[in-house]
Amino acid sequence: MEKRNMKTPLIPREIFFGNPDKAQPRLSPDGRRLSYIAPTEGVLNVWVGSVGGDDFEPVTADTGRGIQIHLWAEDGKHILYLQDKDGDENSRIFAVNPETREVRDLTPFDDVQAGILATSKHFPDDVLVMMNRRDPRLHDVFRLSVSTGGISPVAENPGDFIGWLADEEYKIRAAQRMTPDGGSEFFVRESEEDEWEKLITWNQEDGLASGPVGFSKDGKRLHLLDSRGANASRLVSLDLESGKTEVLAEDPKYDADAFSLMVHPDTHEIQAVAFERARLEWTILDEDIRGDFENIKALDPGADFSVESRDRSDENWLAGFTRDKGGVSYYSYDRAKGEGTHLFDDRPELKEYELAEMSPISFASRDGLDIHGYLTIPPGASDAPLPMVLNVHGGPWARDVWGYHPEAQWLANRGYACLQINFRGSTGYGKKFLNAGNREWGAKMHDDLVDAVEWAVNEGIADVDRVAIYGGSYGGYAALVGATFTPEVFRCAVDLVGPSSLVTLIESVPPYWEPMIAQFHERVGNPETEREFLESRSPLFKVDEIKIPMLIAQGANDPRVKQAESEQIVAAMKEKGIDHEYLLFEDEGHGFVRPENRLKFYAATEEFLAKHLGGRAE
Repeated sequence: MEKRNMKTPLIPREIFFGNPDKAQPRLSPDGRRLSYIAPTEGVLNVWVGSVGGDDFEPVTADTGRGIQIHLWAEDGKHILYLQDKDGDENSRIFAVNPETREVRDLTPFDDVQAGILATSKHFPDDVLVMMNRRDPRLHDVFRLSVSTGGISPVAENPGDFIGWLADEEYKIRAAQRMTPDGGSEFFVRESEEDEWEKLITWNQEDGLASGPVGFSKDGKRLHLLDSRGANASRLVSLDLESGKTEVLAEDPKYDADAFSLMVHPDTHEIQAVAFERARLEWTILDEDIRGDFENIKALDPGADFSVESRDRSDENWLAGFTRDKGGVSYYSYDRAKGEGTHLFDDRPELKEYELAEMSPISFASRDGLDIHGYLTIPPGASDAPLPMVLNVHGGPWARDVWGYHPEAQWLANRGYACLQINFRGSTGYGKKFLNAGNREWGAKMHDDLVDAVEWAVNEGIADVDRVAIYGGSYGGYAALVGATFTPEVFRCAVDLVGPSSLVTLIESVPPYWEPMIAQFHERVGNPETEREFLESRSPLFKVDEIKIPMLIAQGANDPRVKQAESEQIVAAMKEKGIDHEYLLFEDEGHGFVRPENRLKFYAATEEFLAKHLGGRAE
C-alpha cells in the first residue's frame, strides 16, 4: 500500500514534552504584578515581575518535581502553591513571600491531603482549606492564616460529604454527598450553627451532570449546574426561600461547562458560561462584558479563549488563547481602553515548526449513537491510508477538546493519524450519552472505539493493518482491552497507568475516594456482589488472548491505579512469553510530572510505535 509523503522535519520531543517556557500567568490582586511558572535549572518554579515588564525573577527554588499549581493570596503579599511527594497526591499548601523569597509549609502533616476551598478579598489573610487530617477518608474544612500559619477548624465532615461551599461571609453553608445509587444529595443551612437541610437530590442519571457553582452575594440564591428535567446540564439560579429555579443558559445536547464560567468577583453573578461543542463557545449573560469579549476575541482571531485572571478592581484581565497549531498565547487586557497586549506564549518554539490541523469528526456507532471526536493528520500527507494511533482519553468521565494537544501533534509529526474519540460515558454531551456508558467498560464503550477505527479505515484515513491503541488511566485500560478483547483490530498497544483488573481497581481506591465508591459500584460494578461480571470486563483475565506487542508504563506512587495493576498483567505476560515492554517510574504517580520521565516515556513509545507501525522516530 502506498505510503503518504512526509517532508515535514522532525520536531524534537523536548519541544512537545519538555517544560513550557512560561505558563499559568496570574495577576496580583492590585493588578501591578504578574506571576507565572517557568523553569529554573530545568524545574518549574514561580516567577514574579511587573505586568509587561522585564524584571521577572524566580521566587521559589524547588529542585524536585516542580510547582504545577499556584495562585496569589488575597493579601497581595504571598503566593500559594500546592505540592505532593513524588505523585502520592498528599498535597501540602505552601506560601512564598515574593519580596523575601521565604517559603513556608502551611500544612506540614504527613500522609494528609490538603486543598484550597476558597479565598476572599474580605478576609485577605485567611484561606479556607480542606484536609483529611482527622480521617483519611474524609475532608474537613479549616481556616488557615497565611501570615501566621495558624489553623482553626470550621466544619467537620459528618461521615460522607464529598464537597463544601462557602458564602460571601466565608461561612460553610452548603455541602454535597453521594447516595448509594450513585447520585448525590445537596444540603444547605442558614448559618454554621444550624442543622443541615436537604435541598436537592440528584439521582444517578443526573448525578455526574449536576452540582453547585456558588452562592449569590446576599446568600439567598444558589447557582447550579442541573440536568433535572433536561438532557444536558443547564446553568440555573435557585431561590433558596421559594425553591424556584431560573434557567440562565442551556443547550439541548451539550452540558454547560463547569470549568468555563465567568463569575463577577463582587456580585458573584454569572457573567458568561461556555459550552464545549466541537469547539468552545461562550454564552454571555452580562451585557457589560460583551464588548470586552469582542475585543478579546479580536486579539487572536481563529483561537478559542478564556479569561484566566482578573485583578481586584476588575479593570485588568489576563486572557489565554488556544489553537490547534500552537501552544497557548497570553494577553493582558485593559478594560478601560478596550485594548490587549501580548505577554508571552507558553511554548514559543512551536512557531518554528509546521503543525497539523485538528479537525472535529463524527460518525454513528453500531447502535445508532452520535459519536464525536477529533482527527489530526500529518501536514502535507497524500491521500493514501496512514498508520494510525487511536488515542483514548482518561476518566472515563471526561472528554477530549479542540486545541493544542502535544500528543496529537507529536504523533502527526511522526507520520501517524491521531484519532481521539469521545466514546459513550464521556462528559459534555448530555446525560443520556454519559449514562449510556454505565456498566459498559470493556463492552459498548470499547465498541465505540472499534467503530471509530472502522470509520477511519472506511474513510481511507487509516491503514487497517497499522493501527495502535494508546492511552492513560481509563485510556490505559482501553489499551489493555484492545490487546485482550479485540487484538485483531490493533497492531500494538500502549498503556499508561491503566487498570488491568476492575476488581482490584475498585477494591484499592484511595481512602479519600471511599465516600464516592457508590459511583463506581453503579457505573462500573460492585466487587462484593458482581466479581464474576467485573472479571469478565478485566484484561487481566484474558491475557491468553493477547496477540500483539504491548508497552506498559506505571508510576510507583500512583494512589488511584496502583503499581500492582500494571505488575499483575506484566507478570502474566512474562509467564506466557508474550512480547511486552514495562517501564516503572519510582518517583511518579498517576501520570508523569518530571520532564526527564516524560521524555523517557515518549522516547520509548516513539521507538515502539516506529517498530510496529512504521512511523518516524527521532
